Amino acid sequence: MVIIHRQIVKQLKKIAIIVTLGGLLFGVDTGVINGAIPYMASPHQLDLSSAEEGLVTSGITLGAAIGALIAGRLADKYGRKHLLTALSVIFFIGTLLCATAPNALLMIIYRFFLGLAVGGASTIVPTYLAEISTASLRGQLVTQNDLMITGGQLLAFTFNAILGTCFPNVGSIWRYMLAFGMIPALCLFIGMWKVPESPRWLVMIGKQKSALRILQKVRPNLQSCQHEISSVIHATQHQQASQHTTFKDLSHPWVTRLILIGVGLGMVQQFVGINIMMYYGTSILMKVGFGHQAALIANIGNGLTSFVATAVGMHLMATDDRRKMLLTGICGTLISMVTITFGITFLAKSPLLPYIVICSTMCFLAFFQSSISPTTWTLLSEIYPQSLRGLGMGISTFALWISNFLVGFAFPIMLTHWGGKGTFAFFILCNIASLWFTYHFAPETQGKALEQIQAEFQHKQGKNHHHHRFNVTQSI
Repeated sequence: MVIIHRQIVKQLKKIAIIVTLGGLLFGVDTGVINGAIPYMASPHQLDLSSAEEGLVTSGITLGAAIGALIAGRLADKYGRKHLLTALSVIFFIGTLLCATAPNALLMIIYRFFLGLAVGGASTIVPTYLAEISTASLRGQLVTQNDLMITGGQLLAFTFNAILGTCFPNVGSIWRYMLAFGMIPALCLFIGMWKVPESPRWLVMIGKQKSALRILQKVRPNLQSCQHEISSVIHATQHQQASQHTTFKDLSHPWVTRLILIGVGLGMVQQFVGINIMMYYGTSILMKVGFGHQAALIANIGNGLTSFVATAVGMHLMATDDRRKMLLTGICGTLISMVTITFGITFLAKSPLLPYIVICSTMCFLAFFQSSISPTTWTLLSEIYPQSLRGLGMGISTFALWISNFLVGFAFPIMLTHWGGKGTFAFFILCNIASLWFTYHFAPETQGKALEQIQAEFQHKQGKNHHHHRFNVTQSI
């Protein structure tokens, strides 16, 4: 039995590696701009104005917001596997277009187009992983996507630093930085031919036999497969309110509550300030005293911190409560923001400032990537019922990406008008608000089957606070 279990785990992890190439692309395509934008903005290249620079940087997130909203419905109609395959093609074509863009306008358009794939992947990959994994492995496998996202960002930062250091006088080097993303896009396209369709989605469209065949390859025995199929059928039959869920069905109280929690979690993940670090890390380090090449190299430290912290988060997800991880992570990012603000305010002329900022940034990333990010994606993949999951994940991820866009686009404008002190003080307030929301509304889903989580939410009317926490653990 132990040997069978190990084989099942190995099979699930193999599937997860292929599917989470979508997360790797997410990381590469959002992280690469960090080092590429200073080259791209020069007068001898695309000659970007400050507004164009902001749109090129954040345009991908606006596209991602639209992609996330559309992808959920498309995945419910055509299946997770087919949509991920299509997204790999968009990743490849979008990356090629960005790397060859002749002017600022087309670059903004192409980055928006590429963002459709980024947003789609951010919705579908965690959804697929949650649906195919066992309850005990779900948190770990969904978090693996987060590891691949940070791995993609680390790859992008490292590749940027290598090219920027080896070819410091080649102004068009940013094109090669962007083109790197074509490689994992091709790998995802090839790998998806070996990945099975989501068994839960197959049950939802009435293909129980196909679902059973797939489950038999990723579950320890036939009895557990049949029990899972029965649970999904039973859950689907008792979700008549959202059987054919559309935006009109959001008026149902329990659906509205789920959507609002999902939207709130998505906003929390972004407004703590993560993409200040991921999009403008190199620029921030240059402003506080690092040279361009030194900032590129130092930014690798940020990427490495994110990657290691995400690996730690994967192990924590298997044992620790979701709420505990989320609250701990926000406390850590809040303290890091306070430290950065203190340094900018009182040590502006000190030679220690660059090192205070880089250490505080690494601390911020360690808490975010080990706790906030994996927990958010896992909760979003868990809280929605099967028939609502595509729409729910789409709306929540749309809110996440719109928040991402607002932070990415507004940050340089806020720096111009408010300065470093005012800008970082604003994000301190955002962290405090995020802490309040999480404490009062974040649910606990650790160790539960998806159908159990769904049933508890559906049958729970209104808000039930126990010691000022939102409780979804009451059994039916």
